[in-house]
Amino acid sequence: MGKFKAEEAENLEDIEKQFAVKAVMQAETYWGLLEKIPGSKLKLTKYDDRIYDQLLEDFPEFKDPSAAAVIEEAYMKSPSGKAKWRAFCDKFKDIEDYNFGTLLRSKATDEYSQEGTIFAVRIQFYAVEIARNRYGLNDWIANK
Repeated sequence: MGKFKAEEAENLEDIEKQFAVKAVMQAETYWGLLEKIPGSKLKLTKYDDRIYDQLLEDFPEFKDPSAAAVIEEAYMKSPSGKAKWRAFCDKFKDIEDYNFGTLLRSKATDEYSQEGTIFAVRIQFYAVEIARNRYGLNDWIANK
């Protein structure tokens, strides 16, 4: 059997669609939870403290709630942002599906929308949403 060459691979559109469906289902599930439970009372994983502490160490700007309130996709996906986030993400290889694609709201004040959603990896989602929940930025969802 030869070595796999991505440029010669078939278009795996069906697999991409399945990933997209799973990401949307995860977003809907999370939103449903936030509608029932104030985010400040929500625990996302058994690793919440570790993820949050590492976020503050690697991204000290997240000590200010405004950093969690609005995520700048352009910075996150810039060469320097990617390098910083990759180093952060690599510290969580022991967490199942840490690098699975997921949807992240760019603003804590908005619902999921086509314009207001960033494609991120699960550990980025956890880090940002754990911070948002600890700062009470998602509590408005359960209160509306």
